[in-house]
Amino acid sequence: MHWIAIFLIGLLIGLLARALTPGHGPHGIILTALLGIAGAIVGTWAGQLLGWYAPGQPAGFIASVIGAMLLLLLHRLFARRA
Repeated sequence: MHWIAIFLIGLLIGLLARALTPGHGPHGIILTALLGIAGAIVGTWAGQLLGWYAPGQPAGFIASVIGAMLLLLLHRLFARRA
């Protein structure tokens, strides 16, 4: 059940990031969920680096969406060059 919850929350975060970031991103339900999960990891890492979160504390919802948006922008930047 834990993995299903992670997938669903990642999907929600990925959908929000895709809606808030202009342009086209990776399509598909699995890629969107993976984008949201990776965004949460980036948000946690950045928040701990900036002192917003203690070590071992996960990122909040907004930081996760911002992390996913950052990943989408990086994807678009490098996908254009290839």
